[in-house]
Amino acid sequence: MMQRENLLNLVPADAEAKLAVAMTELGQPSYRVGQVLRRLWANPAPSFEAMTELPAALRAALDERFTLPRLELSYRQESKDGTQKFLFRLHDGEAIEAVSIPDGGRTTLCISSQAGCALKCAFCATGAMGFSRNLEVYEIAGQVREMRLLDPPIEITNIVFMGMGEPMMNWKAVDPTLTLLNDPRALGIGARHITISTVGVLPGIIALGKRPEQFRLAISIHAPSDELRQQLMPINTKFPLAEVIEAAKVFDRRVTFEYVMLGGVNDGIEQARQLAQLARECRAFVNLIPLHPGGSQGFVPTSGNEISRFARLLRDRDVEVAVRKSRGMDIAAACGQLRVERLGRRAPSAAEQHGDVQVA
Repeated sequence: MMQRENLLNLVPADAEAKLAVAMTELGQPSYRVGQVLRRLWANPAPSFEAMTELPAALRAALDERFTLPRLELSYRQESKDGTQKFLFRLHDGEAIEAVSIPDGGRTTLCISSQAGCALKCAFCATGAMGFSRNLEVYEIAGQVREMRLLDPPIEITNIVFMGMGEPMMNWKAVDPTLTLLNDPRALGIGARHITISTVGVLPGIIALGKRPEQFRLAISIHAPSDELRQQLMPINTKFPLAEVIEAAKVFDRRVTFEYVMLGGVNDGIEQARQLAQLARECRAFVNLIPLHPGGSQGFVPTSGNEISRFARLLRDRDVEVAVRKSRGMDIAAACGQLRVERLGRRAPSAAEQHGDVQVA
């Protein structure tokens, strides 16, 4: 019996080529290729059997050659502000989270790129759970596909790689996933509406910069000095702040700095001055993030008044700044929080066991 190929792990051009060969071998007209291609992502079908525009015999033949694996939705929460959190169970029992955030006419989906995370940032619920494995292409892009398969579907307009995991440490899968998210033959989301967030993994930033599309880059700074960043984010040893800022300077599109506000830790006047200096160096936009108490790992959120004061200090130094609205406060919306609640923690793996950045 032939090994069935997962069509959802392929970029559109490769899926199209595989389908073209199959249709020729099955004696089918070439227009069938386009029919199936549309049902992978643009108007996804839950299975070949559901592609009722195809003859039953063809559906059965395709099912013998290919697979269209689903992500099993095991838990769904909705906040009173419309934020929804989804816990997906994977084929090996691992679980990942995605969060949909409606805001006016747009809906952003926050997606995961790894099951767990090895970086152990001090304030992050995902980091506390440990690292399990990198996700495959279909498991990352499939989080968006599953939104289209809901009844009623959720129309996603924006994507942020800000869920579980460090996307630049799974570049081998994130790279083709970006193609699937953006390609009009697949999910068709504009590149400027897709943001990749990284702690500052330099090879990944360089690789993203080499892509022609206008994907957005967000860098998790969280501390404006090496000394403090080292305490909060162990990865700073491997990729020190100065090198991260240098990479942001040469990235040919505007960069956003993500900065989680930790009460009494990184929210002082001196830190505002240091952060403003870094932001001016690479013309970065600063996004101040109130700490979600559900995933706070013992840290205290900075008060709303103090965040406003911090933002003013940045603006006074000619830095563009926004304060992210806290969403999903009445559900387990902190990244990793729902998975920890449902599945418990694992012993963390070291960052070296985290899966290389494979740029080539």
